[in-house]
Amino acid sequence: MAQIQDKNKLYAFLRPYVDWMFRRSYRHIRYVGRENVPTDGAVIFAPNHTNALCDAMAILGIDGSRKVFVARADIFRKPRLARLLTWLKIMPIRRMRDGVDEVRHNDETMDKAVETLHDGVPFCILPEGRHRPMHSLLPLSKGIFRIALRANDEFGKERPIYILPVGLEYGDYYHLWNDLTVNIGKPINVTQFVAEHSDLERPQLILALREELTQRMREQILWVPDDEHYEENFAKLRANPPAPFRFKEHRLPHWLLFIILILLSPLFLVSLALTIPLWAVWLIIRWSVKDPAFHNSVQYVWQLLFIPATLFITLPFWIFLQEYVYQVRILRSERGKLKGDN
Repeated sequence: MAQIQDKNKLYAFLRPYVDWMFRRSYRHIRYVGRENVPTDGAVIFAPNHTNALCDAMAILGIDGSRKVFVARADIFRKPRLARLLTWLKIMPIRRMRDGVDEVRHNDETMDKAVETLHDGVPFCILPEGRHRPMHSLLPLSKGIFRIALRANDEFGKERPIYILPVGLEYGDYYHLWNDLTVNIGKPINVTQFVAEHSDLERPQLILALREELTQRMREQILWVPDDEHYEENFAKLRANPPAPFRFKEHRLPHWLLFIILILLSPLFLVSLALTIPLWAVWLIIRWSVKDPAFHNSVQYVWQLLFIPATLFITLPFWIFLQEYVYQVRILRSERGKLKGDN
């Protein structure tokens, strides 16, 4: 029987296109610290969770390897959707809010996660348990540490188990066509950590690992403590961010944008005519999604499906629109700063 971590020909065929479309959905994606990804053991990716599906796509794009993810169990209730998610290499995980009886089913998920790691396929779990578009961290759930420790018990003597902290920093949480920085931190060697803390009981070991991972994840994001002064503190931090969090300015000159539009006008007009109805559909879908943190993910899936459906004829207008929207956001930001200075 095929396992979720096994190779799949159709998945492998579509993967380059999916990765390419994700890269095109952002103005600039920067991966920092790829050299920190271990190559001598089992790897569990641990990113912060701020942007629904786009967080998983950012992790998938770190390298060309296939990875297995987890998502909340309630979206697996419909059989057809459950089969699709499994094909996408996503497993269900229950949360405490689902009830104690439901959480007990996580043993099966943990067994599959350990099996995935044993087979040399990286595993990704978002340890905060739910997304929140803020530059902070929620308390980390214990599931990631239980999986790591169980894997260490089963095959840690063969090769080390690592938890890899990853920080995802978006230039805008609610809109595509902006910047994304993926900071990959130094891994926690769980096998070594267990050996160095052999005096700790399992619960204390989990707490120690959680404290260590929390600190390392904070170092990978533009972290702001959650208090009543969040907005004020973040504004100060973003005005003068540390080097890894400085977003690049890459504005296309307006005159060049105009020349490109003139040269491509015949194709642009055809693209425009085909794109407007599709964008009307997208706006309706966007208005129907109440949680704005899902807007990026829904728009990405929309582009993924409909741009090839039009044989890429809509691509010129899509690219031009990306540039135009980006320029408008920059101008609004600059005007906002001027008003603030005055």
